[in-house]
Amino acid sequence: MSPAGSRALARPSKAVPSVRPLRLGVNIDHVATLRNARGGLHPDPLRAAHLAIEGGADGITAHLREDRRHISDTDITRLKNEITRPLNLEMAATAEMLEIALRHVPHACCLVPERREERTTEGGLDVVGARVNLKPYVARLKDAGIRVSLFIEPEIATIETSAAVGADIVELHTGRYCHLALANDASGVARELERHVAAAAAADAAGLEVHAGHGLTYNTVKAIAVVPQIVELNIGHFIIGEAIFCGLSSAVRRMRTLMDEARATPARYGVSA
Repeated sequence: MSPAGSRALARPSKAVPSVRPLRLGVNIDHVATLRNARGGLHPDPLRAAHLAIEGGADGITAHLREDRRHISDTDITRLKNEITRPLNLEMAATAEMLEIALRHVPHACCLVPERREERTTEGGLDVVGARVNLKPYVARLKDAGIRVSLFIEPEIATIETSAAVGADIVELHTGRYCHLALANDASGVARELERHVAAAAAADAAGLEVHAGHGLTYNTVKAIAVVPQIVELNIGHFIIGEAIFCGLSSAVRRMRTLMDEARATPARYGVSA
């Protein structure tokens, strides 16, 4: 990649390959949420990671929060040492989390906003406002060989700044799209999808790898999966919830199938490859 800050945001000029591989990262946070509700060791997030991989997950995501409300430090150690797929560590951009990341050296770190009073991540990272602090933080992670992702809203200014601070990846926050889909707001859904399509194209043109996630379900995943520049989806809460009824490997396998079906037939969703 070009040095941080040297990549100008431009309109895509090159053709996107007709079929790019689309990876699935499975977030196992809420297995730990259930364990912590009772205490003890069951259910085990590491076992969940193995079952997710068995079902077709390409990677495992875990968010180590400041308050340790679900994933613990021990979970991160065990996941890094034992899973057979890449570990994506979600974390806030704090000194404590930097030290933990540099100690474990996961495959990737996704920097996310974090507030103690929130139930889950409520929006994208304020990359523009935090630019001065983020640039050296990103550099420390990259110097250790860790790929750096920023969890962002699908906004052009944020994408420009993400490239400028040296990120490798942006993960587009799909939460608003999923909320509008749940509310059956067809016009709102269409607007959000347009934003994601434009943001994915802009990020790709800026040299950033494009991921997406938050709130995706069996009913909403296909419209995101067909966006050709997106190469990875990270999905957690819905899959863990479905696992109660059909088993974790089965829930992952069905999500994987829906993603692959959409990717293979983008024209059905009004997207040109």
